[in-house]
Amino acid sequence: MTNLSIHDFEQIIFNNKEFILNKSQELKLQESFTFLHNFSADKVIYGINTGFGSMAQFIIKQKDLSGLQYNLIRSHCTGLGKPLQSFYARSVLLARLNTLLQCKSGVSPMVIKKIVEFLNADIAPEIFEHGSVGASGDLVQLAHLALNLIGEGHVYVEGQRVKTVKALSQAQIEPLKLELRDGLGLINGTSCMTGVGLINIIYAKRLLNWSISCSAIINEIVESYDDSISKQLNEAKLHQGQRKVASKMRAIVKDSKLIKHRVDFYKNPKNREHHTLEKKIQEYYSIRCVPQILGPVNDTLEYAQNILENELNSTNDNPIIDVKSQNVFHGGNFHGDYVSLEMDKIKTVITKLSILCERQLNFLLNPSLNNQFPAFLNTQTLGFNFGLQGAQFTATSTVAENQTLSFPNYVHSIPSNNDNQDIVSMGTNSALLTGKVIENSFQVMAIHLIAICQAIDLLKEGKKEELSSYAKAIYHEVRQLVPTIKNDRPLTDDINSIINYVKLKNLDL
Repeated sequence: MTNLSIHDFEQIIFNNKEFILNKSQELKLQESFTFLHNFSADKVIYGINTGFGSMAQFIIKQKDLSGLQYNLIRSHCTGLGKPLQSFYARSVLLARLNTLLQCKSGVSPMVIKKIVEFLNADIAPEIFEHGSVGASGDLVQLAHLALNLIGEGHVYVEGQRVKTVKALSQAQIEPLKLELRDGLGLINGTSCMTGVGLINIIYAKRLLNWSISCSAIINEIVESYDDSISKQLNEAKLHQGQRKVASKMRAIVKDSKLIKHRVDFYKNPKNREHHTLEKKIQEYYSIRCVPQILGPVNDTLEYAQNILENELNSTNDNPIIDVKSQNVFHGGNFHGDYVSLEMDKIKTVITKLSILCERQLNFLLNPSLNNQFPAFLNTQTLGFNFGLQGAQFTATSTVAENQTLSFPNYVHSIPSNNDNQDIVSMGTNSALLTGKVIENSFQVMAIHLIAICQAIDLLKEGKKEELSSYAKAIYHEVRQLVPTIKNDRPLTDDINSIINYVKLKNLDL
């Protein structure tokens, strides 16, 4: 049995940390396989000597048992759409590996060894977006994974699509020979939605930290008062996420000379001498309500991580092998509702995060709101030059797409398989759409970050030096990639540079 944290998962998928099987795991795998082999010799067991799904009532002849497993895999390789990016595909490999390592599936030890060989050789299976209804697991996507393990189809090596047989030959890996119920053990589970879901959480957390950072820097730029992020105000509410966001924002601006202190405002007698204050007493919601807006994002991601780690370290298979009680249990651990619901929740909160990002961007670009900067942060001639006007269209339309994609999949069940699968999770659809929302949000965040740095360039003389050390560091890193926008130029390449920057940089807040 093995337990992986999301940190372990990240190290293996993104940093190519080697996965090493230990002797204890190998012994338990052999014990589980041997038990199932002996137990099923004189019994009818689903997936060993029966048909599958709605054809489970058909008993399979002894001479056809091996062919049954191959037929299952090949017949379910019906995936369509785009192939998953390699890091997603490898995350599916790792998720399937870890559930089989719980030793409750009864697969042959060679299945495990083969997946480990694929992972450590950085071979990504060709898995397609479309195919799973998320109950009986991710049958179609995992069938494509299994097809590669038996040496058929195509895989990706260093980003290049090659025939599996050629890739295995070059890596000196023998194709897997299926035994007992290996085919069913490989494809019957939630490992596609789980692998994709864990990557989504890793990226969503990076987005959250960027949103916290950008929000703190904007508070500096517009010289906000400190009480909206104060400990006293935010601990008057009992939500841990709100408190964490406010605390992180306070840490970012701790050495800023631009943040104003509310106590100084109260002490200033001039504030009572005029009918109209020179500056609003408090900022727009997108500036001062950040802990209340991003707090739920934080809490949702923390809860989702716990659920996805549980799924990763569970046996999401059918039937379940229990060596201790010497029995086999039929049920529905392949059902993906836990993952589906969490992905829908993440879709929702990341869409809200992108809305906050777009509203803050609009605040910086609209002089009627900020009363500080020229329209669209234009550094040249208004009317002749256009600054970030075009970039705002992209940000706004992308957020609008997020809003459309946020429709929940968890409640979008459609029966299938002769109504054997009469209620399903659509978990992989939810996970993939969540990934799209996250990718969209990185695009919006990149435009927003470019605008923040443009606003810093437009600060009054001497104000840039009064920024926090944190803001200065981010500004200088961005400026290494994208220079100040002066004369109009195409911005697509600049935006893509910052997308890569924010995706790869894991802020330590």
